[in-house]
Amino acid sequence: MSEPTPATAAHRDTDVVICGAGPTGLVLALDLVRRGVRALLLERADGLFPGSRGKGLQPRSQEVLDDLGVLPGVLAAGGPYPRMLAWEGTERRGEWDMIERSEPTEQVPYADTLLIPQSRTQELLYERLTALGGGVRFGAALTGFRQDAEHVEVRLSTGETVRAGCLVGADGGRSAVRRALGIGMTGETVDPRPMLVADVRIAPGTLADRDHWHVWRAADGGVALCPLPGDDGLFQLAATFEDESAAVDTTPDGVRALLAARTPLAEEAITDVPWASDYRVRAALADRFREGRVFLAGDAAHVHSPAGGQGLNTGVQDAYNLGWKLAQVLLHGAPAALLDSYEAERRPVAADVLGLSTRLHRASAGGAAVQRGRDVQQLGLGYRDSDLAVDTRPETPEEAVRAGDRAPDGRYGEDRLFDLFRGPHFTLLTAGPAEPPTDLPERVRRARIPAGGPYGTGVFLIRPDGYVGWAGHHADASFDAYLTAVGLAPAGVPA
Repeated sequence: MSEPTPATAAHRDTDVVICGAGPTGLVLALDLVRRGVRALLLERADGLFPGSRGKGLQPRSQEVLDDLGVLPGVLAAGGPYPRMLAWEGTERRGEWDMIERSEPTEQVPYADTLLIPQSRTQELLYERLTALGGGVRFGAALTGFRQDAEHVEVRLSTGETVRAGCLVGADGGRSAVRRALGIGMTGETVDPRPMLVADVRIAPGTLADRDHWHVWRAADGGVALCPLPGDDGLFQLAATFEDESAAVDTTPDGVRALLAARTPLAEEAITDVPWASDYRVRAALADRFREGRVFLAGDAAHVHSPAGGQGLNTGVQDAYNLGWKLAQVLLHGAPAALLDSYEAERRPVAADVLGLSTRLHRASAGGAAVQRGRDVQQLGLGYRDSDLAVDTRPETPEEAVRAGDRAPDGRYGEDRLFDLFRGPHFTLLTAGPAEPPTDLPERVRRARIPAGGPYGTGVFLIRPDGYVGWAGHHADASFDAYLTAVGLAPAGVPA
């Protein structure tokens, strides 16, 4: 693949065009705008997605939203996952935790999966984006594009043509951007049986209390009702159909009839059905995440089973990985090769997460009461094999933080390391008596912490997305080379 040169700002209408204002597109736009990158976020619909679909935010995604300034609102709007409650008719048959509970620690301040409707997460991201001066062009779809070594020209359904430095397809599993590039999706049907997911409002006083995630099993398929925080009567309904040829009725009357047939709830107990959709579970991975100046992220690059709550979270972290790299290349003179690291880092992660989602789905589809462990939290995912992970220490304890790992939180005086990391900058962290370089660009924040803990001793350059990029006992020629590779001037050279 030939490397594009950075597009000249004077000859482009915007820096980045993003297609799709779902969680992935909103996170990317928000991250770019706070970095001073002009981002045009397109959404073909007239408003944000209205349903609860991706309702679980994993701990690593909560850390991302902390950095973006969205987490306080998310924590206020969300809540813990309730215990599962199995029913046989009106008889209770047992309770269990589907989510493995964890206590916060200094290194992991957000320890549990958070329950919050996808629609509310998107609203909070949108509010933050507009507060920073960004926005969404609703009712505007991509109809085509062409690219050369310097620009991407994007044609819109409004009749406009926009010239940009890069284009990102965050436009879902049926991505128009991916199809236009001719990039295939390699995958499999995880479960051929149709499924229904819907938001239903249930009148108070029924046996479907709001303290449990209620489950019924029937010969023609199971049904589950999960109470959603923020609305006293709203539940997410998920239903399976044993008949692979079953026609799924997503109308409000059809949803009411299904619940009445499979549970003791009467049709009149369902007072509203704000949103409903049907689907078949598939797992697929795009053959490439990039073609020239065009990138794929979120469901446009990988589609998952909902088991394990991985899809939305993986898309959020695609955006978080890509945002700072686009800014470094388009605004700060980083080599265009930096953008190659997006696919190199994110595609293997997506492949691993797809495998996890598929295993969890098949285990639960077999009737097992599957518990989601810490492997769904995405805290252990990293980039040790990346070219952007350089560790010059010859011997490091197995439990120590290495280049490519998530940078843990911890105490920093009266504050936390996450307070130090928060923002669009790099951070040079010196642990113990090591001597850090003295001449660094202003876009690198500096701090010293005591030796010990996960960092031990040494010098650590923390990337803007919260991963350790370079680690060593002292800065050397490899440190200067790393600064150049990520668009920071070598030590002693103004940026």
